[in-house]
Amino acid sequence: MLRELRGALLGKLTYFGGKDRQSAGDHDWFVATALVVRDQIIDRWLESDRRADAERKKRVYYLSIEYLIGRLLFDALTNLGLAEAMREALAGFGIDLEHLRTLESDAGLGNGGLGRLAACYMDSMASLGVPAHGYGIRYEHGLFRQQFANGWQNELPDDWLSNGNPWEFERSEVAYPIRFGGMVEYVGGSGDTARGIWYPAETVHAVAYDTPVVGWRGRHVNTLRLWSARATDPIQLAAFNQGDFVGATAARSRVEAISRVLYPSDDTPAGRELRLREVYLFTSASLQDIVRRRVLLHGNLDSLPDKAAIQLNETHSAIAVAELMRILVDEQEFSWEAAWRITTATLNYTNHTLLPEALESWPVSLLTRLLPRHLQIIYLINWLNLKKLTEHGITDPAVVSSVSLIDEGRDRCVRMGHLAFLGSRKVNGVSALHTELMRRTVFSELEALSPGKIVNKTNGISFRRWLFQANPGLTSLLIEVVGERIYENTKFLGELEFFANNPSFVARYVDIRQQSKIRLAQRVRDLTGVVVDPFALFDVHIKRIHEYKRQLLNILETVALYKAILAHPGGDWTPRVKIFAGKAAANYTRAKLIIKLAQDIARVVNSDASVGNRLKVTFLPNYSVSLAAEIIPAADLSEQISTAGMEASGTGNMKLALNGALTIGTLDGANIELRERLGAENLFIFGLTATEVDDKRRARFTGRDAAQACPMLADVIENIASGVFSPDEPDRFRMLAEALLDYDPFMVATDFDAYWKTQRSIDTLWKQPEAWWRASINSTARMAWFSSDRAIREYAEEIWNVSTRC
Repeated sequence: MLRELRGALLGKLTYFGGKDRQSAGDHDWFVATALVVRDQIIDRWLESDRRADAERKKRVYYLSIEYLIGRLLFDALTNLGLAEAMREALAGFGIDLEHLRTLESDAGLGNGGLGRLAACYMDSMASLGVPAHGYGIRYEHGLFRQQFANGWQNELPDDWLSNGNPWEFERSEVAYPIRFGGMVEYVGGSGDTARGIWYPAETVHAVAYDTPVVGWRGRHVNTLRLWSARATDPIQLAAFNQGDFVGATAARSRVEAISRVLYPSDDTPAGRELRLREVYLFTSASLQDIVRRRVLLHGNLDSLPDKAAIQLNETHSAIAVAELMRILVDEQEFSWEAAWRITTATLNYTNHTLLPEALESWPVSLLTRLLPRHLQIIYLINWLNLKKLTEHGITDPAVVSSVSLIDEGRDRCVRMGHLAFLGSRKVNGVSALHTELMRRTVFSELEALSPGKIVNKTNGISFRRWLFQANPGLTSLLIEVVGERIYENTKFLGELEFFANNPSFVARYVDIRQQSKIRLAQRVRDLTGVVVDPFALFDVHIKRIHEYKRQLLNILETVALYKAILAHPGGDWTPRVKIFAGKAAANYTRAKLIIKLAQDIARVVNSDASVGNRLKVTFLPNYSVSLAAEIIPAADLSEQISTAGMEASGTGNMKLALNGALTIGTLDGANIELRERLGAENLFIFGLTATEVDDKRRARFTGRDAAQACPMLADVIENIASGVFSPDEPDRFRMLAEALLDYDPFMVATDFDAYWKTQRSIDTLWKQPEAWWRASINSTARMAWFSSDRAIREYAEEIWNVSTRC
């Protein structure tokens, strides 16, 4: 094996890279290594596809606008069982595999949990032998690269493709026309349900790029197909020859902007149009691809629901309902009734949020201009649905308005969540609380008309990525005491609980964690210049920066702790390192101000010699999958403190708990299931419940009420408002402070006192190492249920009706 690998590495270095050992640089060796690994995957990939076709197996098609896949080299090596052999082969040339893996770009094709979940589910589908295709967008620049300038977030292009991507295959022959604008003519048929002919004003092409997704032990390989926008005419030669060199390529630039950046700002009409062009391009191309495959294999689409299950990951791809109807009625000439039967038996929809701004809606005026045929179809779906209400005697205007696909407010909009609901066979939430809130709030009237349509599928994470790869030290210890069977079935993690009171085991467990903390401390110093004590409690808050995720609550407690230490310098304070990381959306002004506040507070706290190592604060830049994999094994405390009722599930909570971090959190999202599975004694739950949050909002409870009842909170807010942490600009954070004292919809001030007291109980437990490490070990031992393999088995059995091979 070693001889073969070394020969293959030299071959790729020479015949692909055009280098020999003497002239090759680190990146040349990385590319050669990736290509050797890719070669090990290809035969399995082709065989998996052939086998699924030969067995005429039902396939799953997963549509997601985000895939936060991270680095793939070690993912593939681990799943193929080649990591150690490749490490030794490279060492023979004086090359360090650990160094090479850091050279790979982090594919920034997602923003947070949604994209990372999609990546975990692709891994699990391949590992469980579910024939599947993932569909998304090949963003040229992804989200953005975060850089700080004087504590302010700056967004820079994420050039993840600048050095090429050795994992992907361009399929230039797989290109589908994507149409925009124009007019529609009805032909034949009966009235409004007649077939339409769409005469577009513009046509662009979506070109496929395929990446193999290898499952555990390489037993099955699926495909992630990402679409790139291409102009039909790359250059207007007449304009170029007349000297208009820029104008000659303007049309091409406009088209290619569709797949250039993840989530372009939609603050402007042009931004909203680009967002719609983006979601339609990837949805239409994916459905055209699925239809082509089914027609080639089966000759027609009558049996599409028996051969394909299409999962819409959030409302970004909800236009699939209208697009599939368009393809079936206009292109395949099905009757409206037959097309609707096929559509609603094939599509399924996962909802990830109850936030109104995240449940997409598109202005009718924009759809009229950009997707006129789809708007006609949406109107017809809506009319037929409302007609059914009348036939069943439901005429209450409030009910009719609430279930209508059209929001008749000031700016008439199409409710894409409602469209996805009506057009899907099953609609699922991603935690027990979230699913129940869906039934009671955003989809309550629709659920009443289709009882049983909403089901729950609590999210899960890939243990292969977030334990076996991210934490090799802990994994080695687990294998030693439990055995390699944990690779195949995570339920055996439960046996770890028997060792929680074994002094020898606990000592080794603590030493492994300490080594992770030492590595992270060095990383913190490299990234920020802040020196932290690796023996302090590492308090970790890593996730997208959003007001409902309440980084601000953590910051308020940080200020309160800082002031308490100053007031009582001789106190028995638990040394604590506050570690923040995450990105704020480029146009989310308040979230970016929260980042700046954290940075300003960190500057003051870290430079105060009287505090020393009792408190340090650091904000790590450019949070990514790879950075998360460095932070998570070293975390002692996991901050999951979102406003109750607002986090759909969360998966960061699962990754941190799996690696032994104890959780402080509200009864929100999957924190509820974590408490049930891990035991209430192993979590720190505080604050209002979702019901209590609703009651407070209805009562118009303000932050000022909370501050009056808690002098500590009032003092902290006054310090922030008066410029204690921003002497160069005293009013910098006054807006944040005043908002906290006002309506406070995220209950930051309201939950402060409970949060402060819970943090002090954490200090107490930290001073009892035996109890702390018992809880930490039990956290890992009881996490088996939160595997993405479990989640995918549930999807396969209860939604997709497909079998799992493994």
